[in-house]
Amino acid sequence: MKSVFALAAVVAASSVHALPEQLEKRAEVNETDILNFALTLEHLENAFYTGGLAKYNESAFSSAGLVHTARDYLVQVGEHEKTHVQFLTEALGSKATQPCNYSFPYTDAKSFAALSQMLEGVGVSAYTGAASLLTTKAYITAAASILATEARHSALISQAINGYTPWSGAFDVPLGVNQVYSLAAAFITSCPSSNPALPVKAFPSLNVTTSNPKPGSNITLQFNATSATNGSSELYMVFFTGLNKEFAKIMNKTVTIPADLRGTVYGLVSKNATNATDNDIVAGPAILQFNFDASGNLTSA
Repeated sequence: MKSVFALAAVVAASSVHALPEQLEKRAEVNETDILNFALTLEHLENAFYTGGLAKYNESAFSSAGLVHTARDYLVQVGEHEKTHVQFLTEALGSKATQPCNYSFPYTDAKSFAALSQMLEGVGVSAYTGAASLLTTKAYITAAASILATEARHSALISQAINGYTPWSGAFDVPLGVNQVYSLAAAFITSCPSSNPALPVKAFPSLNVTTSNPKPGSNITLQFNATSATNGSSELYMVFFTGLNKEFAKIMNKTVTIPADLRGTVYGLVSKNATNATDNDIVAGPAILQFNFDASGNLTSA
């Protein structure tokens, strides 16, 4: 899975930063919280594109072997994310959360493009998962409009820039707020103390240590979640694929990837063999990318 999986492994292995206490104070969720959570993600994406594009010029992208239009497209994507920040900030007014400080693990233009694919994919899953938490029609319409654009970003970056199939199947994966936050937290180092509290928590990190894993093969997992298992002796890897979840028993931190998986898959460790609610999750998510060709056959890309 080349650079995209390599970046996913780096992100998953990163320790979740100790974030300001105000981010994890409350349990109840309202629409302002959801909009601020969306703004938190848009701030992160905006900072990512602003920093990376300032660092890597056209020559850096060409030297990395990327298509000649790669940087120009990413500039447009970055402008969209900036506009999303402005839109949500205006909608929230004085209640709007402010940008945090971030650390992104890219080292060159190629890894920057790979991380861009990951972030846009997570953005699609975040907006999809949060849709059920909105009730105001105007908010639902605005969120749907942003979601559609994020999906276009994801498809463009996946195929035109990184050479991956632009979809995983008939459905995208909806991720819960805590699942998305667990992925975003790896990039956030600190936030303003004045930011409003968000009812979120980060799960312990999950890393796939096997290089170039494929559906049908065994992989080795790395996670530290002793306190979360509550003495449970059996753990399961749950693979989020589209609207479905597939479960596989973990033995000595080794698990077999279901053979039918394709595209972007999110893996989490669960105490439950048939469910993966926030109360069941022990660690994760980890991002897995299984590329396939026009006939649906797995490829090495």
